[in-house]
Amino acid sequence: MKKTVVILLSVLCFAVTANAAEVYKIGVLAKRGPAKALAKWKATGDYLTAKIDGKSFEIVPLDFDEVNPAIEGNKVDFFLVNSSMFVTAEVRYGAEAVATMINSRQGQPLKSFGGVIITTEDNEAINSLGDLKGKSFMAVKKSSFGGWQMAYKELVDAGIDPYKDFTQFEFAGKHDNVVLAIQNGVVEAGTVRTDTLERMAHEGTVDLEEFKIVNQKNHADFPFVCSTPLYPEWPLAKTAKTPAGVAQEVVAALKGLSQDDPAAKTAKVIGWTDALDYGPVEALQKTLSVGAYAAK
Repeated sequence: MKKTVVILLSVLCFAVTANAAEVYKIGVLAKRGPAKALAKWKATGDYLTAKIDGKSFEIVPLDFDEVNPAIEGNKVDFFLVNSSMFVTAEVRYGAEAVATMINSRQGQPLKSFGGVIITTEDNEAINSLGDLKGKSFMAVKKSSFGGWQMAYKELVDAGIDPYKDFTQFEFAGKHDNVVLAIQNGVVEAGTVRTDTLERMAHEGTVDLEEFKIVNQKNHADFPFVCSTPLYPEWPLAKTAKTPAGVAQEVVAALKGLSQDDPAAKTAKVIGWTDALDYGPVEALQKTLSVGAYAAK
């Protein structure tokens, strides 16, 4: 009798183990805070769980400072971060981009983005990059690609050293905080990623007419105000330890995502495509000695 019970328990345990889904964690850069990141991307995790048999996908919001430790410490299997942070993880930890986000903005599918440098419309002292010398300036974070590094490259190319030529220079932590600081006169100018101003205007937080765009560039078929070249959108990447087969399943599922699916709508994306070339991002890092090429 005891032997029968043991056998039955063993079979039951085996069945439970066999049916248990493998859990894969997707780290997501929470540039507007963890709650908003989870609200935006949880449906994508649910979508992948429903589409890929035997696997479950969990969204893990990560602050800017938590991304590299999570990748290096194998706390996530996949991650969705800005393009520069990905390049850092690629060089340092052997990460690999598996897909690129196709953003949905103003009804257009966008595979690239940029940075925008702004001041208030009534600031007559700032009209060009050169005018920023001797002024106060704010960016998002040192590791923010659209919210700092893109603009940093433009400043350096214009002969401006932000660590010497600004009277005040600080990081606000979030894109919205930079815009609000400029709006309220806390600083004279600053930079955020493209689409931030338009999003905040749509939300009723600011009026676009309150701001002046510095070093404005016009890119064909790109609907947002911009001050920099365009770079490839955020990639979804796998860590070095994540099996290639699992990554292939994830990519196949994402490429099959309909723009009408709740996962696409809540993430505000059109869908996903094969990973783009992030070489220009790496070139920027080398020029500025940031990210993977920062002085140690």
